[in-house]
Amino acid sequence: MSIVTLEQVEAQIAQRFALLRFKPEIEVLFRQDYVAERNRLIGTWAVIGLLIYDLIYFGDRAMIPDVLTEVTALRLLVFTPAVIACAFAVRRWPSSRLYDGLSVFVAVLGVSLPMAAAVGSQSSYLLIYQNYNSAAFLFFVIALRPLFPAMLGGLALMCLLHLSAAYLTGAFDDITFGGIVTFYLMLSIFLAAAAYFLERTDRRNFLNQLRAGLLYRRLEVNAERDELTGLLNRRSLARVGREIWNVELEPPVVSAILLDIDHFKRFNDLYGHIDGDACIRTVSQHICATVGKTNSVFRFGGEEMLILLPGQSSLQALAMAEKIRRAVEELAIPHGKSDHGVVTASLGVASAMPAQVALEKLLQRADEALYEAKHRGRNTVVIAEEPQIAA
Repeated sequence: MSIVTLEQVEAQIAQRFALLRFKPEIEVLFRQDYVAERNRLIGTWAVIGLLIYDLIYFGDRAMIPDVLTEVTALRLLVFTPAVIACAFAVRRWPSSRLYDGLSVFVAVLGVSLPMAAAVGSQSSYLLIYQNYNSAAFLFFVIALRPLFPAMLGGLALMCLLHLSAAYLTGAFDDITFGGIVTFYLMLSIFLAAAAYFLERTDRRNFLNQLRAGLLYRRLEVNAERDELTGLLNRRSLARVGREIWNVELEPPVVSAILLDIDHFKRFNDLYGHIDGDACIRTVSQHICATVGKTNSVFRFGGEEMLILLPGQSSLQALAMAEKIRRAVEELAIPHGKSDHGVVTASLGVASAMPAQVALEKLLQRADEALYEAKHRGRNTVVIAEEPQIAA
């Protein structure tokens, strides 16, 4: 699936799409939505269309009785199975091109079959009979509704075949045939114009719906993300905790790493809050890069960060914490009031079995280990010994 940003959608809304075409990424999504909507209705329209088309049998019997056998065979033995096959194909292989192509095929077939039989008729009602095909034009535009290029091609082919068959009947003088030509050309022009504005409205509605969905998604993300660092915030911790502590899916062990940037108040006093914010952002980014996407990283407080490691033992968490500590130190962010001359971090590690220990208790143990790491001189990792984990 194409990835589309809110900015791309808003730019597309601001632009005019007179040619009924979006930028490639958005066009892909529009066609997916288009095919899904058509597939949802294809069965209904196939039944309705066949019912109407085959019920015209009574009109055939009244107006062209001399070719009734031929036209009935064409309706029941050619058109009906063709429509069923097309509906099955569209459901089986959803594609905008396939749908458009088969829609044109069905419409052209629906117009040409009865007129092909009427060419051999000597009925005096052919003028009235040929008007039935206007319903096929309407059904094509209103019910099947292919995309506009296919719509234009379909209307042109339907006009050509209908008028050719009407001419071949030899039943109309020049004035009458001219009236038929004028009628179907005007009908096609009006239907094409209606189809254009209908698709334009559909596209505008799609853009608005897509924008609304992206806005809602962004609001959801913003509600759970820290504005400065992009990390998960405290609000999201409860949700992630519920997911990890799910009774059915809970891992056998969960580890937590609580990190605090050493002497961060001194850093702010020395360099200012703007550089302080930049320091927190840089450290956060490197923590995320170090722990990977399978683990959750939170901004737990001002300069405190929390990493939850579901399924990782205390020794694995200890190794990860040491890797994070080295990564922060290797950033070599200058810190004139630190014993190491650069920004460092202290980390506390704790592990627990979710079936026995709640999230709050696990975080309390990690916090105690972090306090011990600070007490030991900072820039170090301390693990909270847990009897059940050690066993």
